[in-house]
Amino acid sequence: MTLKICVAQVNFVVGDLPGNATKIIQAAKTAYADGARLLLTPELSICGYAAEDLFLRPAFINACDDAVKTVVRELAGLKGMTVVVGRPMGGDSRTKSVAVQNRFNAASVICEGQVVQTYAKHELPNYQVFDERRYFTPGKQTCVFPAGEGADKVMVGLLICEDAWYEGPARLAKEAGAELLAVINASPFHVGKGYEREDTMRERALATGLPMVYAHLVGGQDEVVFEGHSFALNADGTLAGRAPSFEEKLFSAHADRAHRAIKLSADIEPVRTADADLWDALVLGVRDYLGKNGFPGAILGLSGGIDSALVLAIAVDALGKDRVRTVMMPSPYTADISWIDAREMASRLDVRYDEISIVPEFEAFKTSLADEFKGRAEDTTEENIQARIRGTMLMALSNKFGSIVLTTGNKSELATGYCTLYGDMAGGFAAIKDLAKTTVFRLAKWRNEHDPYGTGRNPIPERIITRPPSAELRPDQTDQDSLPPYEVLDAILQRYMENDEDIESLVADGFAPADVERVTRLIKINEYKRRQAPIGIRVTHRSFGKDWRYPITSKFRA
Repeated sequence: MTLKICVAQVNFVVGDLPGNATKIIQAAKTAYADGARLLLTPELSICGYAAEDLFLRPAFINACDDAVKTVVRELAGLKGMTVVVGRPMGGDSRTKSVAVQNRFNAASVICEGQVVQTYAKHELPNYQVFDERRYFTPGKQTCVFPAGEGADKVMVGLLICEDAWYEGPARLAKEAGAELLAVINASPFHVGKGYEREDTMRERALATGLPMVYAHLVGGQDEVVFEGHSFALNADGTLAGRAPSFEEKLFSAHADRAHRAIKLSADIEPVRTADADLWDALVLGVRDYLGKNGFPGAILGLSGGIDSALVLAIAVDALGKDRVRTVMMPSPYTADISWIDAREMASRLDVRYDEISIVPEFEAFKTSLADEFKGRAEDTTEENIQARIRGTMLMALSNKFGSIVLTTGNKSELATGYCTLYGDMAGGFAAIKDLAKTTVFRLAKWRNEHDPYGTGRNPIPERIITRPPSAELRPDQTDQDSLPPYEVLDAILQRYMENDEDIESLVADGFAPADVERVTRLIKINEYKRRQAPIGIRVTHRSFGKDWRYPITSKFRA
């Protein structure tokens, strides 16, 4: 006996209900023609994940219902084919019910023109980026359904994402007769998350004594990225198969019955490095944000520094050289090597490169403000004016030509406020917003050593990586004039902001009290800036944005 199971690791678009339905239908027909008799689609595949407050609109739920009906109708002719479709349900205004109905994160089991069962997710995550209790009610029923034809039928227990992280739902599925667990998911990426999932699901397989097929979403959605990395595990916890990461794939696994037990087999993609995952997450995040929102291309300020260099390399890998434009905007304090390195990098990547001096505008600002500033020395005010001129230039080009401005600020700068509102923070999407400065350097070196897209390019000039970073807004300026060494800053940032460790533990582990006080104070007082920053790609388990929700106005100090 053999049952072929297919996972539709597909890039869906939030709210594109006809398009998502079409992708599910096409995947099902392709899988069926290839011999599969069970297709699993990811969590909330019909509407995309996550639709956020669209879930609160009855019209949206109604449209999702209609899209599911389209899938049911179009797949009615596939004899013996079972398809699992993730969808929201409940709260349908067409019921005319006076009472408010429950709304569920659900999945429907479709076979030969009918919805034969529907399962509602039990465990609703409400941490990190997850906010499911705002939208959904927990389900209570267990779903076990037959898949396959004749003697090849297997009893499949259905779980949705968080359900599989708890013992109860899987145990209930086994008690209801499941021989195999099917887990459908939409779990946002952070570095290492794919292998964390494998480890946790291994525990679940061992606890239940059941094999598992894990179907995961791929694609970018606003701040979050889903990396695919679907997989299959046998009952003894061994890896039976793994799909590629960061690409669409119809991933197939064979379920064979031997001595009453189900054994899975599939292709196994090799283990990837953390930096390879990180690079592909950033590339996919940029590509999907621009593509799904209809931007024709990207524009960025190229300074000759490491941050803008890394963003340019990401943008070109994501979009291709013809959709990326760079602008060098020198000030009176721009070093010659910055010009040289910016030109060299633009040449290596063969992107459009323009130079627009901001010196006339800067002098005009100073002249206009001379009476107001009379008797006061130049300070960060004049530095910020330069950054804001550049921001205005980039936004003007964006308005005129339609390309989105990619900002180039990193997590270390956002944490400490080493960035200018309406200056270098001006733009539409922040590609490296969740990368600490030390990670920026490491990833730049990684990209120079690897060519994941076969471009034949070593994109970043070595001097950009090795020279001391500087905003170049005053003579002989370096970042370390204003901040602790990045190795120290980033270590404190990771432990305090990402891991919620307290100040006392940092000092006890040898960090200088002055450095800890300085960095944590800067994190606190710059919350107002971060609230005005563009959204960016989340790649750590705690990013500034949905993961970090601190008041701007607060007198508390640990």
